[in-house]
Amino acid sequence: MSVIVLYELSDLSAVSGERRPRPNEVALQFGENLRRLRRRKGLSQEELAIRASLHRTEIGMLENGLRVARITTLLQLSGALEVEPGELMAGIDWTPGGVLGGAFGLKPPPPRGVD
Repeated sequence: MSVIVLYELSDLSAVSGERRPRPNEVALQFGENLRRLRRRKGLSQEELAIRASLHRTEIGMLENGLRVARITTLLQLSGALEVEPGELMAGIDWTPGGVLGGAFGLKPPPPRGVD
């Protein structure tokens, strides 16, 4: 008799011995990037929401890492901020994996005051 063991992506880090960022850490990094870019542009959350055709509470949820942006939202935000979509994903990367699957990686945020 064979036994099949299924793992969720979050469980694979224990199997591989590596610590992998959880999805909420990726959302937090995205939120920090969004807040930094919005402030650099001199926009309030409401002004950004209007420019991006989103609700202002969505901006707050994204900035606080409570929500993960869809690809359409990413494009709306980058257009409203007049930046490349990659700027919103700065410090977030994906490493492809083999048998155990890939993993997100987070780089340390830039020093404060350096944008």
